[in-house]
Amino acid sequence: MTQRANNPVSDLHPEGFTHIDAKGEASMVDVTEKAVTAREAVAEAYVEMQPETLRMIVSGEHKKGDVLAVARIAGIQAAKKTADLIPLCHPLMLTKVKVELTPELENNRIRIETLCKLAGQTGVEMEALTAASVAALTLYDMCKAVDKTMVISGTKVLEKKGGKSGHWQMASDSASVQQDVSQAEVSLQATNEATQGSSVVDVRFFAGLREALGCEQISVPLDSDSLTLAEVKELLITSHADWAEALSAKNLLMSVNQQMAKASAEVKAGDEVAFFPPVTGG
Repeated sequence: MTQRANNPVSDLHPEGFTHIDAKGEASMVDVTEKAVTAREAVAEAYVEMQPETLRMIVSGEHKKGDVLAVARIAGIQAAKKTADLIPLCHPLMLTKVKVELTPELENNRIRIETLCKLAGQTGVEMEALTAASVAALTLYDMCKAVDKTMVISGTKVLEKKGGKSGHWQMASDSASVQQDVSQAEVSLQATNEATQGSSVVDVRFFAGLREALGCEQISVPLDSDSLTLAEVKELLITSHADWAEALSAKNLLMSVNQQMAKASAEVKAGDEVAFFPPVTGG
């Protein structure tokens, strides 16, 4: 008698394929008897691109307008249309859809995080994934003419809550985390050594602002332990009067150590400050 091989699908899910009936035919899962519970899912995706492409998006210089705003709306719309795109998904009455797009200048990419919530009888993982995927595709579509090397990656569910299985969260890759920590420590040490005894802030200008000022990078001396971004800008205007108009533009974007920041953000010696032109509408 032939021994039956282990079935990895059954091992993962005691009921096997839940979207296939006894006849082996595709079937939407019957959730009629399931309890209504609060359900939530978080997903993410990344769009990697050339540094200049990312700066163009952040500075609002793209001819098609506000790329991030369009991608955000596309992601929200996609979550609501998931059942129309994935054949066996249930149409859901979502009570919340959130799409966040965060430029990561240090990694030349945009991180997309989506959140979907409802009170219902089935989970919202597919809605969160669809939102992340379509937001990423929209970014690609709007920028493909200027950057054909863009890569969409890392699309996955980070967390889900509710239902019979309860709370689940993606386990972090400890080896990867440790590597990131080590690299961060090395980078911090190098920065400390490079700025030891120095009381300056490195300031960079991007996109149209760089052309307007005729300058890409400059060092600003500190007269105190720290300044705010607003004070750094005033120092630049004081020392370069012809920069006043460009640096006083409404909605000027600023960052500290490659993280977008407000004018009140604190800046210390050795920090890197960047200024971007205002974001345009679209």
